Amino acid sequence: MKISQFLERLNKSWQKIDKITNFLVFLAIFFLAVQFCCPPALAAEPVTINILVYARGAALLKPYMEEFHKTHPDIEVNVIEGPHATNLVEDLYTSSFLLGNSPYDLVYIDPVWMPKFAAAGWLLDLSDRLSAKEMSEFVSIELEAGKYQGKLYRVPFLSSCAMVFYRKDLLEKAGYEPPETFEQLIEISQAVQKQGLVNWGYVWQGKQYEGLSAMFVEILQGYGAFWIDPQTLEVGLDRPEAIEAVKFLRTTIDTEVSPPGVTTYQEDETRRLFQSGQVLFLRNWSYVYNLASQPDSPIRGKFDIKPMVSVPGKNSASCAGGWGLAIAKSSKHPDEAWQVIQFLTSLDIQRQYILETGYVPSLVSLFTDPQIVAKYNYYPQLLEVIKNGVLRPSIAQYAQASDILQRYLSAAITNKMSPKRAMKAAANETRRLLKTSE
Repeated sequence: MKISQFLERLNKSWQKIDKITNFLVFLAIFFLAVQFCCPPALAAEPVTINILVYARGAALLKPYMEEFHKTHPDIEVNVIEGPHATNLVEDLYTSSFLLGNSPYDLVYIDPVWMPKFAAAGWLLDLSDRLSAKEMSEFVSIELEAGKYQGKLYRVPFLSSCAMVFYRKDLLEKAGYEPPETFEQLIEISQAVQKQGLVNWGYVWQGKQYEGLSAMFVEILQGYGAFWIDPQTLEVGLDRPEAIEAVKFLRTTIDTEVSPPGVTTYQEDETRRLFQSGQVLFLRNWSYVYNLASQPDSPIRGKFDIKPMVSVPGKNSASCAGGWGLAIAKSSKHPDEAWQVIQFLTSLDIQRQYILETGYVPSLVSLFTDPQIVAKYNYYPQLLEVIKNGVLRPSIAQYAQASDILQRYLSAAITNKMSPKRAMKAAANETRRLLKTSE
């Protein structure tokens, strides 16, 4: 072989090697670019859990969901801020479930919505997600508020209860102990009013709205009466004891123990009257304690709390409220949603949330937790009040039944109808509602 032929052949071989080398270098650069420049394309996206919460609740919840994501990087919780009015939040949830393909995985739910949502098949049955021991750790009435027809659909997150706030300084000055009965409440109120120590003896929520129903279940139980038995659907509004309960409310107005405007008051109107020093006794929810204890409050350190009064031999009652967490049956990520519930209802997170917000816990042990009691020394008293909890009827038609009660009870306390006539009409209309809904 001539030297010229050898060199030509060697040159062609080097050209082939050079092409292969260039191709291999290109492949190496391509895979490096994919690995370092486009990691999302190769990594799984976090699961997103959506929850709708009323405005203030959403603002308080968001930092905790950010904390949750740090320990659960594969789950993101999107807290959607709803309206301030909780009834509008209920409407948004209802509309989304009725239209189908609801975007919500978790439901931040009030006890009175729960039966309707559960009966409609919108919520996941959580009965097998909690052990008997875990259930026993929650406030019993709050856990009961999450049940419908024996199944658990809502896990308590925050408790709430109503009670009697009273001016302990004025009672001591007038020489009285706190009342235990309805009769004592009126008698003591009149006596302290006569001494010129207060303008009004007792204020309560008398406007025609849901707060009227919540208040009235306590008076009913205190008289040994009931509204609707959720098991049998028996209606008790026209029983003698229920009529006496209405007469008590009417008496507070007729005797001027309560102001005539009480039939237009909601929670905060009554709270402001009490906090201004014009009232001896107030029926309201636990949120009042913190507000009335602020440095600028005229009654700071001058009041105390107790369970609602009752007739002799009957049990007093505190209407249970609070908020809980449910899982939408339509959610594609129920297990991830359950992890969020476990996080928010865990002991450490509840303790942190209560210390920062002043809300009432759903775990029994936190009512006597040293850190919490050091900041909120009345929590052990709250536990005693909430042990006397009573629920509004857990029925699918609750909203309609409450509307009926509100209309007739309002007519009775404003003297448009007699208590007997109003309660008979309310009972009959409620029975028709329940019968047509069967």
